[in-house]
Amino acid sequence: MKIIEGDITALDTDAIVNAANTALLPGGGVCGAIHSAAGPELAAACRSLAPCPTGEARITPGFELIARHVIHTVGPVWHGGQNGEAALLAACYRNSLVIAAQHSLHSIAFPAISTGIFGYPEDQAAKIAVSTICEWAGETAAMPQIYLCCFSHSTRGHLEHALHQFQEGTC
Repeated sequence: MKIIEGDITALDTDAIVNAANTALLPGGGVCGAIHSAAGPELAAACRSLAPCPTGEARITPGFELIARHVIHTVGPVWHGGQNGEAALLAACYRNSLVIAAQHSLHSIAFPAISTGIFGYPEDQAAKIAVSTICEWAGETAAMPQIYLCCFSHSTRGHLEHALHQFQEGTC
């Protein structure tokens, strides 16, 4: 697993993950950037896959992206943490990894799912992302290269802290 700061749409990976909405329509933030970079064919491909319930994932071609595929997953909206948000966020990462394995993908890049307009606290989301990915990695033989791509320095800091805590066994 590698944590990088940058533009997820510019990565040369087998797949990038789109923090999508349930209708899989172009939106704001990461979703809007991915749809814009991929071109209008992405929205057309998504229409046949919608709706996508929170925690689930779907795959499409990458179209005009460098990445060959886009895995769309719908993260939970933060409502204080008492409404199953953690389990749903973990399911986003796990289900995206399952799709990557089913399609024999060798590399996948994740954004910080649900931390934008969905309001999930970055520190808590980072712990869930890191622990879910690491636990999944321990259960699979065919492990793709995983990138956690963040747009901001603060998100990167939360991810690095969460990875360090996981490695130390304190989270």
